[in-house]
Amino acid sequence: MADRLGEIRVADQVIAIIAGVAVEEVLEVTVRSSGIYQDLAKKLNGGAKGITVSVIEDRVTIDMRVSVRYGAQIHHVCHVLQEKVKEAVETLTGLYVEAVNVRVETIELLRNE
Repeated sequence: MADRLGEIRVADQVIAIIAGVAVEEVLEVTVRSSGIYQDLAKKLNGGAKGITVSVIEDRVTIDMRVSVRYGAQIHHVCHVLQEKVKEAVETLTGLYVEAVNVRVETIELLRNE
């Protein structure tokens, strides 16, 4: 982002954190923690706990690995998640979110205790 006063850059990690906070608003979803290879990618790409971010010019692509609560409608929950993440990142950074890619990796089973 550039204006008459100079350039403004938002770090990929900051965008990933904003996305992670937005995920917390969707009760049926949790972000998957990373494995060894994903941890390395996170450090290189500015991801945060199962979230990686790519910024090219003023366009953002966000990739998320999530778990969905058993019984939730996966397609509906993921669509809500995409909307919340897109809105939060665009509102707080002024960048355009081109895509929020969601990969559902597991289902969380809740037990009555």
